[in-house]
Amino acid sequence: MNVGVAHSEVNPNTRVMNSRGMWLTYALGVGMLHIVLLSIPFFSVPVAWTLTNVIHNLGMYVFLHAVKGTPFETPDQGKARLLTHWEQLDYGVQFTSSRKFFTISPIILYFLTSFYTKYDPTHFILNTASLLSVLIPKLPQLHGVRIFGINKY
Repeated sequence: MNVGVAHSEVNPNTRVMNSRGMWLTYALGVGMLHIVLLSIPFFSVPVAWTLTNVIHNLGMYVFLHAVKGTPFETPDQGKARLLTHWEQLDYGVQFTSSRKFFTISPIILYFLTSFYTKYDPTHFILNTASLLSVLIPKLPQLHGVRIFGINKY
């Protein structure tokens, strides 16, 4: 018996985004990323906002939609190793509070970025493509779907 490692969840990966303070930590992390990018002297404000948005969305895509499996040993007969973190989130139940939060947060960041870049066409296209890259995989119709077999195994 391993003392101190027991948990009541079959897959602790499913509830980690609902843990206490996770949303605040997430928001503070995005804010810190933006402050760091603003502090680089040769980045203008629109470039810093666009980089914040693109880096955030790239990180969100990788951690929620590309990486599969769980870092925990689970007794679920290997079901979790075939699912992305987004598909494991809240046991796959759609429209929970954490799923809504992680769907709305890139949209809010997109609106802020669009405003501070003054809707410049170049920034607007980059930010829109970045937003769509994280919103489309979150659709309930794409739960468990692997387009063109990408990330199938």
